[in-house]
Amino acid sequence: MKNLITGVYLLAAAHSTLAASLTEKTKNERPNILFILSDDHTSQAWGIYGGILSKYVKNENIKRLAREGCVLDNSFCTNSISVPSRAAIMTGRYSHTNGVYSLSDALSQDSATIAKSLKASGYQTALIGKWHLKKEPAGFDYYAVFHDQGEYVDPVFKTADNWVDDDKGKSGERVKGFSTDIVTDRTIQWIENRDKDKPFMMFCHFKATHEPYDYPERMKHLYDDVVFPEPENMLEFGMEKSGRTFPGQTLETIGRNWEFASKAPDKWWCKYPELPFSTQGLDSIAARKKIYQKLMKDYLRCGATIDDNIGRLLNMLDKEGLSENTIVVYVSDQGYFLGEHGFYDKRMMYEESLRMPFVIRYPKEIPGGTRIKDLIVNVDFAALLADYAGIQPPENVQGRSFRENLKGHTPSDWRKSIYYRYWTHHDIRPAHLGIRNDRYKLIFLYGDRLNTTGSSEKSTAPTWEFYDLQNDPYENKNRYKDPAYKAIINQMKYELLEQREQCGDTDKDNLIMQNILKTYYWD
Repeated sequence: MKNLITGVYLLAAAHSTLAASLTEKTKNERPNILFILSDDHTSQAWGIYGGILSKYVKNENIKRLAREGCVLDNSFCTNSISVPSRAAIMTGRYSHTNGVYSLSDALSQDSATIAKSLKASGYQTALIGKWHLKKEPAGFDYYAVFHDQGEYVDPVFKTADNWVDDDKGKSGERVKGFSTDIVTDRTIQWIENRDKDKPFMMFCHFKATHEPYDYPERMKHLYDDVVFPEPENMLEFGMEKSGRTFPGQTLETIGRNWEFASKAPDKWWCKYPELPFSTQGLDSIAARKKIYQKLMKDYLRCGATIDDNIGRLLNMLDKEGLSENTIVVYVSDQGYFLGEHGFYDKRMMYEESLRMPFVIRYPKEIPGGTRIKDLIVNVDFAALLADYAGIQPPENVQGRSFRENLKGHTPSDWRKSIYYRYWTHHDIRPAHLGIRNDRYKLIFLYGDRLNTTGSSEKSTAPTWEFYDLQNDPYENKNRYKDPAYKAIINQMKYELLEQREQCGDTDKDNLIMQNILKTYYWD
């Protein structure tokens, strides 16, 4: 009997040891994750989404990722501005649940994030580059991030050793060089010196291509002799023809910024390349055309620098033998207008601003050279990364993993529409919310700050816009008052209410919004 008992214990111990070793083996085989995030690097300037700029974009390495991975054709942000979009990526939650509505808000250190979840599960976690969420990053073994927006040339990096919240002052180490290159240098250095017994999650965040669209000396003469083609609706100077219901931020605004900075460079918030600049003596059409050409040269040079550095990162993974077991994501935090509708900047629910270009490579699982058209939103990203890591997503996550979608197996109950809300209100860009499916888009510009930080006190009259993206992909004609679309508009209004209910964004305690909805929703 004694020998039998001893044998049972030995067998149990052997099984326990085997289970432990298998568990440890499974942990060690979990994929590494390199999540590359840029700022405002819009899909029109990636060269893999078609469009008038596709022949001009320097994108060898973005194209390499597309060949070796999967491109998302319909990836969207839920609030097209940097700070809220980044908060949505980290938490997997919409603005109204993660508490980050506008540029002025901060992500609480108590927030449940994908970084915390991965770190707790045994991943090494690091963040290098643009954070922009105000408070000290949490959930990272190591971080080195810019103060606030960061600078392109000789940026300041803040670490755990010298952290001060952005609103408390500027601290950190000034590093000589160009920011996109430096972020890549430090990312490579950290990965090369990582603990090789653990999987890693690296957030590599570039400032590019955010205004002022700067670039290093090696890109200075790229596009010197190029005249870029113009968007078909670039010369839309008013709202009458299109039926658009808001002025928008026009190219003339960036033109005025350049002219002011040309005259008083020390009084502007940033340093633009290629100044001085002037449109004096030009008529409105010639002036807009000149502004557009400068914007494109600066912007695409800035974007070319990102592509250079993506190549450096991919080559490093090859050299380290990490390519096969590393998930590489490249995504922008939102889109950007490059002259469409005569606009620049982002924020609005039009396609150029709403779309988040996204490519992902994972050789073990994702077929190369593929594209998916499923509707994906940035609150899905945290759930996807958690799925790959074999862990639960962050607490109260509102997104959903699209791992099966990427393999070509879209779940039958996948979403048919997306919900969007831009909270910050100004008269040229009213606060608005809306819904988009595979063909139609409905936008309600409710036009009130509702206590959102960074907003104007002056409200604007609520309006509606509706677009048939199949027949009008550039959103040139607001069809809200077209009788032919009345039935689909009413159907989408009901669905919009359902989406708001499902994600908990009902404004039920806000009397101002309740009165707006009561008065204008079923006009």
